[in-house]
Amino acid sequence: MNKNYIILMSMLLVLAAGLLLLPEKNNPKQMNPEELMWDIVQPTRYVTTDDVAKSIIEQDPLLMLVDVRPESDFQDFALSGAINLPLEGFASDDTRAELDYPKKNIVFYSNDDLRADQAWVLAKRLGFNNVYVLRGGLNQWIKTIIQPVEPAQTASAEEFSLYTFRKGASLFFTGTKLSTTATTKESVVVTRKKKSSAVAGGC
Repeated sequence: MNKNYIILMSMLLVLAAGLLLLPEKNNPKQMNPEELMWDIVQPTRYVTTDDVAKSIIEQDPLLMLVDVRPESDFQDFALSGAINLPLEGFASDDTRAELDYPKKNIVFYSNDDLRADQAWVLAKRLGFNNVYVLRGGLNQWIKTIIQPVEPAQTASAEEFSLYTFRKGASLFFTGTKLSTTATTKESVVVTRKKKSSAVAGGC
């Protein structure tokens, strides 16, 4: 098992244990601490960069991206359509109101997994069930979607198919064409999106 994953899981378990000591508020949706501890060890809370890219490209109305980094980082760069709810103010009533969309699939992200995982734990404790974490955060987004690496000649058809999607996604999000080689024969299946003037975006 990955050492970084073990460290992250340990930190999340400590955070969840700390939440057990917080006084209960009059919130009927609030999750039982024991149930929260069980959910923390499940991998189902993660979504991949490929899944999120596909949802953005297809304009999935159920997707809600939440950037939990500081506002200054959000202003420098953010995913298309994301809103900014910094982790530091996450337990506020305003933040809870922003997340109160039962039919939305809320995906938290940060530069890596750490802050997004903390936001996930807090949101689950507050009773939100439709919450997820972008695995690897923006670092993984840059690596897989913005700057995908072509597979080796011996790679499988599935790997080349995924690379083809990522090439198209890179074009969609950046407007910059990547070089096409003879080894990749499939055509890119996404179309370029007109860039919006505001980096911050909306919901």
